[in-house]
Amino acid sequence: MPACLLRVVLAGARLTVFLALSASTATAETKSREAWKVEYVRQTGLAAGEEPRDAGAPAQLGRMLFFEPRLSGSNRIACATCHNPALSWGDGLPRAIGADGRALERRTPTLLNVAWSELLAWDGRFDSLEAHALFALASPEEMGQPLDSLSAELATLPEYRSGFESAFPGEGVTPDTVARALAAFQRTLVSAPAPFDRWVAGDERAISESAKRGFDLFNDKANCVACHSGWNFTDGSFHDIGIASEDPGRGRLLPGIALMRHAFKTPTLRDVERRYPYMHDGSLADLPAVIHHYERGGIERPSLSPEMRPLQLTNGERSDLLAFLRTLTSADRSVSIPVLPR
Repeated sequence: MPACLLRVVLAGARLTVFLALSASTATAETKSREAWKVEYVRQTGLAAGEEPRDAGAPAQLGRMLFFEPRLSGSNRIACATCHNPALSWGDGLPRAIGADGRALERRTPTLLNVAWSELLAWDGRFDSLEAHALFALASPEEMGQPLDSLSAELATLPEYRSGFESAFPGEGVTPDTVARALAAFQRTLVSAPAPFDRWVAGDERAISESAKRGFDLFNDKANCVACHSGWNFTDGSFHDIGIASEDPGRGRLLPGIALMRHAFKTPTLRDVERRYPYMHDGSLADLPAVIHHYERGGIERPSLSPEMRPLQLTNGERSDLLAFLRTLTSADRSVSIPVLPR
């Protein structure tokens, strides 16, 4: 019997259970480099029924709000304080800093390609960008802004009143329209094509021979593809990869499912070279440390993902994996800070 991996996704009040063949079984099937490349062709559209990435007036309003410190209770921090475009939409810190200046439980995740995420946050507690925005704004640990106060404060400014009318005619400034505007902007944050994408499209000179060997390792011996699959290099699911942390992760939401204990969402690998430190708690300083962790196989415990197993890599193979990961770095468009109302 092939081993199976239970993937559990909780979205709203619905519990959907997916059974997928273990990638360790899948990799037993020999697959050519060219066949693997097909699996990573960039996706250009969103799922049916979702808003387009170019959301017009709502996204333009959301861009202003994203950089607006009035969204916090202190009027000193904005969404961009933690999700800094210059830091690949993260903050470069091991753990996020909250409204009171203290380190939070987990690291700030990137917002790159978040439009394709079904569940959000390290533990998947949110099923939409709008729900995530409302929580972050109101949370005393994050932005500490009472939502009713936020609506009243923004509505005093003519520029925002007209901006909300343009984006959401007849609806006014409400917590709901604030969240929808922020979500519309975040859906525009898409990583640009990287050297890897040019190689997949047929340009053999786009990446080095070392990186090509690293790609082979990624999909075969190292089995990174078990979780980091597809053009965005994530399966969107949750796994315990054996990090030395007491944080229960998704297990806090699904305490009855053993595999979800210490399980965290698989992050995209797009622009991964820029997004150090790594893991949900920022405990790994750089990519060589990440590779070393996977080589050791993580902490042995009942919830450890069956995909985690010790690896024996040579120095050359480690170098090749690093070379491959660096091909995922793109020249993303610059983001200018908008002029905010006074």
